[in-house]
Amino acid sequence: MSALSRLTATETKLFFREPVIVFFALAFPPLLLVVLGLVPSMREPQASLGGGTILGLYVPIVIALGLAMFALNGLSQLFATYREKGVLRRMRTTPVKPGAMLGAQVLMSLVLSAGTMVVVLLIGRFAFDVPLPGQAVAYVLGYLLVALALFAIGLLIASIAPSGKAAGAIGTLVFFPLMFFAGLWLPRDSMNPVLRTISDFTPLGAGVQSLQDATAGHWPQLLHLAVLLGWAIVAGGLAARYFRWE
Repeated sequence: MSALSRLTATETKLFFREPVIVFFALAFPPLLLVVLGLVPSMREPQASLGGGTILGLYVPIVIALGLAMFALNGLSQLFATYREKGVLRRMRTTPVKPGAMLGAQVLMSLVLSAGTMVVVLLIGRFAFDVPLPGQAVAYVLGYLLVALALFAIGLLIASIAPSGKAAGAIGTLVFFPLMFFAGLWLPRDSMNPVLRTISDFTPLGAGVQSLQDATAGHWPQLLHLAVLLGWAIVAGGLAARYFRWE
């Protein structure tokens, strides 16, 4: 196994030792979709949605919520706690480089969150008759970009936060406005032009719209893909720049 593979395997084992983080990062999104699906009005076809359901509209939002919770409230706090407890300081004496450490965290998070995404899609399809994405390749591309953007932001928070609690607090402060612009409380289609424009340039606003476009069988807009790529590059670069062993 390569150094990255071994480090990723180790980080995955450590991740599953945190039951609260595991629950909200992996189990909460499918459970939330089930709760929403049990509401009759969520399953009724809507003429304004072309015969689709509100639940179908919310599947990408639930997936984005799971990614945000994983990255901003789970990964950032876990990584900052490593530094606080001296885990990173001990790793400093090994050949492990910051890039490998950050890469292992992102790889672990991508694999685990992708599993959650698949579970959410399958629950929506077989439990509530929500159609699977009409453009699968575009859906995967959009998902990977929004995941990379969010995990980069989570690692940036972990890199600058002085402690695990501080990382959790910062992650929470970032989480709620991002989820607002993702359309959790006010759907993007119902936002006024100013809010919609702001949403287009946030990682979750661009991410949710990309997933919804792919679900409808269309390719995401280049603007949204560029926004996601930009967030991933900038936040990832800053995370590597401000990475601290202690």
